Amino acid sequence: MPSSCKDIRAALAQCLQNSDCVLIDRNTPADCIRPPLKDTLPTQCLQLIHGYGQCKRGMVDMRKRFRGNQPISTSVELEGEKGKMLYAGKGTYEGLDEQQQKRMKEGDEYEAFTRNDGIEDLRKKS
Repeated sequence: MPSSCKDIRAALAQCLQNSDCVLIDRNTPADCIRPPLKDTLPTQCLQLIHGYGQCKRGMVDMRKRFRGNQPISTSVELEGEKGKMLYAGKGTYEGLDEQQQKRMKEGDEYEAFTRNDGIEDLRKKS
């Protein structure tokens, strides 16, 4: 159980090492986490700080004592890898040529939206 936060801790350390606070301003990562400089960190680092705090808090939470912390599943998101489908559905554009796709986009009964995996798709208007 003590090693349940090691992945998010390593991701946080990597994010802090690549931030402008450490690279350009030459501050230590410990100084960058504290309030005056914390506002200059990227959003990803701030989210990792919050997640690491939640993980450490979960280690002493009696409700999670037997099951432990849930493993983090953000490694794919942290690496910026896209194209993975979060569901087994088939996209609207699959199997259509460009002219048919353009016609569907211009139609009144469909609207364009961005799926969870970052790909633009169409859905019927409700």
